[in-house]
Amino acid sequence: MGRLKMLKPRVGILAGRIGDSPANETARSRMRDAMQPWRAWYKTSRWQKLRERILIRDRYICQKTGVLLIGKYPAPDSPVVDHKTAHRGDEQLFWDEDNLHAVSKAYHDSTKQAEERRSAL
Repeated sequence: MGRLKMLKPRVGILAGRIGDSPANETARSRMRDAMQPWRAWYKTSRWQKLRERILIRDRYICQKTGVLLIGKYPAPDSPVVDHKTAHRGDEQLFWDEDNLHAVSKAYHDSTKQAEERRSAL
């Protein structure tokens, strides 16, 4: 029986139609940082201090589900400080302590993100 010849991959043809896709998570993050300059605020010591204040204020308890936030990233019960109202680059809204609350990563990555996607439409 003869061998099958390998067909040339045709996926490369689609790249122009789909657009550039980041090769890995680091590249994806860099691309998002370039498109949304306000993302750099999350890397500041000011944000880290504010984040810690909010977690202490909320006693490391998810304000939506009541789960104790004791996990370490990426655990579902790891703490996330979330903006109640999406700031979308509004600096005043970003730093407003009354607009922040502690939630679990599980809540933030599922329910909250779905809500934000619906409101963006």
